[in-house]
Amino acid sequence: MVDARPPVEGSAVFGALTEVVEQLNTGGAGLAALQRTVDVSMVATGATGAVFIEYAHDSGRVVAVAGDLDWALGRRVDPLHPSLRGLLQYGSRVREFPSSLMGTLGGHQLHSRGLHRIMAAEVSASGTAVGVLGVTYPDAEGAADTDQRAALGFLASFVSLQYGLGRGLPVYRDGPAIDPTVGPFALIDAEQRVRSWNSAAALLTARPAETAIGAPWPFPLPVADETVEHRMSCGTRIEIRAARVPGSTDRAVSFRARPEQPPDGRDLFIALTGHELRTPITVIRGYTDTLVDHWESLDEGARREAIFVVGQRARQLSRLVDRLLSAAGDDGTGVDSATLMPFDLVESLAAAVDELSAEQRRSLKVMLPRSLPKAYGDRVSLATVLVELVTNAGKYSPNWVEVELTAGADPQTVWFRVADRGTGIRPEHVERAFERFWQLETGDQRTGGGVGLGLYLVRRIVERQHGWVSLRPRKGGGTVAEVRLPRADGHGEA
Repeated sequence: MVDARPPVEGSAVFGALTEVVEQLNTGGAGLAALQRTVDVSMVATGATGAVFIEYAHDSGRVVAVAGDLDWALGRRVDPLHPSLRGLLQYGSRVREFPSSLMGTLGGHQLHSRGLHRIMAAEVSASGTAVGVLGVTYPDAEGAADTDQRAALGFLASFVSLQYGLGRGLPVYRDGPAIDPTVGPFALIDAEQRVRSWNSAAALLTARPAETAIGAPWPFPLPVADETVEHRMSCGTRIEIRAARVPGSTDRAVSFRARPEQPPDGRDLFIALTGHELRTPITVIRGYTDTLVDHWESLDEGARREAIFVVGQRARQLSRLVDRLLSAAGDDGTGVDSATLMPFDLVESLAAAVDELSAEQRRSLKVMLPRSLPKAYGDRVSLATVLVELVTNAGKYSPNWVEVELTAGADPQTVWFRVADRGTGIRPEHVERAFERFWQLETGDQRTGGGVGLGLYLVRRIVERQHGWVSLRPRKGGGTVAEVRLPRADGHGEA
């Protein structure tokens, strides 16, 4: 029997892996390196799709995709079916099974898209399960060969290494906490010269063992039980601890990339909301004072312009207050199960466009199909979602570069995209952008308004409707925001 699978280009696989290793050696990594590894997984295994699901404390989320699984980016994944977790946790490192065995909605989606076979490996770092690396195939009766299984096992170990280094991973702050028990380590003598330098230290610092051993210790050295923080030349901050080796003058030194600490939520809330509330209030007060003090001297055109600006800023203030109240609430979405019903996505998007500002409408290129299968969700909230996505696109598009609105459907979902040609988004920011109060720019660097609530609320609204939303860099520059909702003829869930 002739194998119909296309040959795997070894040079392409090793070339891509070399790129990732170079990223790691120069202090980089994070989601960009993880995405590149997922791309390689599809090629190395001859699969049609690849995915990495990062675990959180009670669920997981698709954080990197390739090929036939690109639709799943950003999708929240409920805890995996017990039978599947059993397959992944026990027996051989790499497991293969039909998608129907998953017994979950995700398995049904894969099957409906013609993806009938899965090969997967659970990824652990320092004894903690961090996620699943998987690939998919269209043939239900086929089987991976020894080389394909070995490739996936190797790449799962490669992902383990990336998480173990702790640079930019896990993607989510509520993701798996990695205990770096086998982290960067060195042994130094009484003259503070390096006697031992492990591979993790070499990767974190981009200093191979042959260069480090025999050389002076390159960083500050803590005393007693203190921890010293140090910024390396590549920009990575590290935490350093040291301890005497019993019966010796040597010292054992362990160090790691410093985990980024989230800002204090209360302080950030006060700072951002104070700034954003002050702007429209100042404008409203200024124009109303002008109208009161100079009404008689103003002509009709000046009065109308002043009243128009007051109304515009009042609406801005109202939207901001609504968003703050929503974010502070237990639910914060305005969506409950009673509001979910079939609706016409194309018609609803066209109506939502009318709620945009005149400036936004001028910059928006609407390219909607005549009709689509009906979506299942909350039609009323769609206007809020579209306004936030278009506003976000404009915020990072200098001089309001054209923004495109498109829509479509597949066997399980209906979707729409807001794509811009703005400054773009870095891979390590695509998921952080959905965090509450997160801002791409801070302090004096900020060039746009907002309190970092728009995308946070969009994700909450969409996920309450059993859909999902994602961001990704756009080819040629810019960003694509995509919202997927379940089709009404698909049992009301995505």
